[in-house]
Amino acid sequence: MIDAIKAVAFDIDGTLYPSFSLYWRLVPYIIRHFRFYLHYNKVRRQMHRTAPLPDFYEYQARLFAESRGCSVEQAKSAIKEIAYDGLKPYFQKIKPFSYVEETFKALKQHGYKIALLSDFPPQQKGELWGLIPYCDLILGTEQIGALKPSKYPFGIMTNALELEPGQILYVGNSVKFDVQGAANAGMKTALIASKFKRIFIKKAKKADISFSNYRQFLNIVL
Repeated sequence: MIDAIKAVAFDIDGTLYPSFSLYWRLVPYIIRHFRFYLHYNKVRRQMHRTAPLPDFYEYQARLFAESRGCSVEQAKSAIKEIAYDGLKPYFQKIKPFSYVEETFKALKQHGYKIALLSDFPPQQKGELWGLIPYCDLILGTEQIGALKPSKYPFGIMTNALELEPGQILYVGNSVKFDVQGAANAGMKTALIASKFKRIFIKKAKKADISFSNYRQFLNIVL
């Protein structure tokens, strides 16, 4: 299976850095914007089930406006200010998992293409912990028009990499959105999860590879 791989693509949130390191920092922020996130999370759940859209941001704002009882322009402004721009400072304090950069460097040295595909704007993470120079492609699914697990963003990524789906290994931390979405698009899949988590998540077996740290991942791939 590994011999056929010509590219490795990664999710970002919870995949390149531990989710808990962000979540505990966000507690006061979420409490301060509790009403916003009550409606925004509802909208995002619906957006994950929506077909590809010509204007993702317009439709997202319309759903939010309907739920919150505000104008579409007010919805756009609130989403940009709170969900996008407001989170940028928090990522400056986040550190990636150990051995992530070494993994990207080693993959590049062995001739693999590297891509990032995230449901949130990659630019929200700033310099992406120095990983940008290793990447051949960086995409946000919102700009593409559909969130994971839709096959559409995975297809766009495949075309941009000029490869067949089966030549791409997609790495993520969510079985539902990353593993199942990539598998449905015809890709190979890898799930990052602790050993404890993998024991209690039966669906983790749906991934072609399961690993708990990037040193282990690199040993499997190379």
